[in-house]
Amino acid sequence: MPTSQPGIFALGTRSHYHLEFDVHPDAGASEVIAALGGLREPSVTAGGTNLVVGFGPALWRRLAPDDAPDSLASFASIDGLDDHRAPSTQHDLWVWVHGTGEDVALDVARAVRASLRSVATLKLEQACFVYKDSRDLTGFIDGTANPHVEEAPAVALVADGAGAGGSFVLAQKWVHDLDAFAQLSQAEQEAVFGRTKPDSRELQGEAKAANAHISRVEIHDDAGEERPIFRRSTPYGTLAEAGLYFLAFSADLSRFADMLANMFATSGDGIRDRLTDYSHPVSGSYFFAPSLESLSNLVPPADD
Repeated sequence: MPTSQPGIFALGTRSHYHLEFDVHPDAGASEVIAALGGLREPSVTAGGTNLVVGFGPALWRRLAPDDAPDSLASFASIDGLDDHRAPSTQHDLWVWVHGTGEDVALDVARAVRASLRSVATLKLEQACFVYKDSRDLTGFIDGTANPHVEEAPAVALVADGAGAGGSFVLAQKWVHDLDAFAQLSQAEQEAVFGRTKPDSRELQGEAKAANAHISRVEIHDDAGEERPIFRRSTPYGTLAEAGLYFLAFSADLSRFADMLANMFATSGDGIRDRLTDYSHPVSGSYFFAPSLESLSNLVPPADD
């Protein structure tokens, strides 16, 4: 299998920066490729940071049509139960910077923008951080059921065919109503998530309601086998706004669609994820993070 972008699986970094761009309508493919070459510059790769690049479906098919999986599609907005929505803000290009310090992450993010400025407009930027022991700002541990790093490639990477070694990406910015959530007792908060708050133990039996968060986001195939995704979400926050940049990777785009249908009660059972009473998405895009070989074919190293 071709080599995945290593930043997808690089753990332990605490400072994260997400950039989403729209390519200028008049930017030619050769101009976009030349600008992407700037991401190899020392100013972008300095400081020991990890860089992951993902392409919106239309852009990837334009630049590398033979390496685009047939199922690659744009994010479609979801109109869920009780007027809860997941909007589509599909963008063309996503760059994820993560490292050990806010200063370096910001420097690299600025260098990325400078490299792409001639061909793309920055539409969303979000600085994020690891909170305490990998908790969301609600106080609950995020990604408890994530596959171990040894198992993650099988979950996240396309195994063969077009796009082999690459990964489907779901990126959403969620805004929390932390004041409303804080009004709940700890037992009520745990019922929302379906896990205990201090140690993230899954609630059992009737204690885990059908509308608990983990009841809705754990999806299974017809044989009852779980269809996992690999989460790399991180929180963000100021006194004015706080939430989660939800980021996940999968070998199969349909896992994301099925999970979101469960959350917003469009899957047919009429049950909505109770967490959507306290958090709502304000962005939504699918990207494709191609293998290193695909990126090198598109943007050869300078000495080639």
